[in-house]
This record gives sequence, structure tokens and C-alpha cells, in this order.
Amino acid sequence: MSRFPIALLIALVSLSVVAATSDRERFIERMAREEGFERKQVKAWLEAARHDETVIERISAPAEKVLEWGEYRGIFLTPERVEQGRAFMARHEKALGRAEARYGVPAELVTAIIGIETFYGRHAGNDRVLDALVTLGFGYPPRADFFRDELHHYLVLARDQGFDPREPMGSYAGAMGYGQFIASSYRHYAVDFDGDGAVDLFDSPVDAIGSVANYFHEHDWHAGAPVAMPLDEWRGPVGGTRLLRLTVEDRPQHWVAHANFDVITRYNHSDLYAMAAWSLAQDLKEASGDE
Repeated sequence: MSRFPIALLIALVSLSVVAATSDRERFIERMAREEGFERKQVKAWLEAARHDETVIERISAPAEKVLEWGEYRGIFLTPERVEQGRAFMARHEKALGRAEARYGVPAELVTAIIGIETFYGRHAGNDRVLDALVTLGFGYPPRADFFRDELHHYLVLARDQGFDPREPMGSYAGAMGYGQFIASSYRHYAVDFDGDGAVDLFDSPVDAIGSVANYFHEHDWHAGAPVAMPLDEWRGPVGGTRLLRLTVEDRPQHWVAHANFDVITRYNHSDLYAMAAWSLAQDLKEASGDE
């Protein structure tokens, strides 16, 4: 057998290693030049991160891509999640009411988002954020630029918030806190809603409530406007709407999605996610006895 393919493989692997090293060096230089970090410190953080191949496997096949609506909704639309959501709403009634008044986002939708993301703060994630961002930023070419930018935001966030970037746990995509904000969203949309002088999405459910509501507000949520409804119930004009085709046990369901539905997809770019969030919100609203 020719030795050329083996030699070519070795060369390609070598080039890949060189490219990854160069990307790290450029990142270190960027953090030093743009943010004033010590080069040695940034290098130490990168070296402290563990490459996790399962992170790449999970981000390559998220549930939103591999499940149909009937399976996906079964994960989130459960009696326990509704019960715990109602308890969350009762505990934080004042904060949710204040957020709805200020930002126009229904209390039940804010609660549903936090419920889907972390089961109301109970499950914040099992992946170290630094590991996830370094793995994806330097080992996942399809979105490496995006995750290097998120790593940039994360290190600045850690400095501004005064925490060690090696400590927080989150999702396999590097999302954090009650509402699972990525670092750039944390920096741009998180708010100090409890008035203690700090923006804390890790331990303050009140800050999380205000921040989720602010995120939707900043992405053009329209208070009181429709979100989604079954096609056979829609009697209005088609302008500003789009049709969704969801599948339950191989049977199609057709829904009309409005602009507010698309605002939910800004939080997670999946129609299944948006439908789960909106459906859970409606279950929470019905459980409260609201009309």
C-alpha cells in the first residue's frame, strides 16, 4: 500500500494542530489588546479548560433537531413542571408582576422560559462553562468564531462580576444561570431587578425574571399581541404570520405563528422550543385560573 495517504493524514493533522494553536494565540492577543487582560492569565485559563468531545456530539444533535413535536413536548409539558411553575409564580408574584408591567411580557411566559431552561433554577447544567466554550471555540469549526466571541464575553463578564471563570457550571453550549443566558446576552440584557447593586443570574431568581422579560422586550415583544394558534381557529389576515407544521405520532398539526412567536425563537432558534415555551405558559395560566 502506498505511504502517501498516511503521510497526507499526518500532514493534515499537523495543520489542524497548528491552526488550533494559532487560533488560541490570536485569541490571547485579542484579549490583551482589546480588553487589557494579561496574556499569561488568558493562556492559563485556556490551558485549564478540558476539551470535551461530548460537548461537540451534543451540540451537533440537539433534541430540537432529532425529535418531533409529540416527543419534544413530552419532555417539558408535564404535570410536575406545571405544578412547580405555579409554585415559582406564587413565590415571585411581585417580581413577575413588576416585570410584566415594565416590559409587557406575560408572567407565565417568563416563568415558562425559566422552567424549560433550568426547571425553575433546580438544574443549571452539568458542564463547566469554560470547558464548553473553549471546546467549541477551538474544536468545532462550524461555529468556532461564534463561540470564541462568547468566550471573549465570558472572560470579560467574569472580570466584571468578580467570579473565577473556571467555576460556573452551565449547559453544553456555555449558557448560564436560571434563564441560561449565553455570555453576550448576559452582558447585553441582564438587569439588576432586585436592586441589590449586582446583576446575578446564578443565584437571584428576581434578577433572572427581570432579565428574561427584558430580553423579550429588547427583541420587540408586543404586549397583548397574539403568539400562536391552531390554523383552524385563525380567522384573521395572513400578513405578518407564518404557518407551522408540527408532527404528533406521524400526524401533522398546522399552526399560525405570529411575530411574538418569532420573538420566542430569538431565545432559542427552534420552533419546537418556542411552541413548548408558549404551551407551558398557557398551561401555567390555566392552572392559575386566569382567563
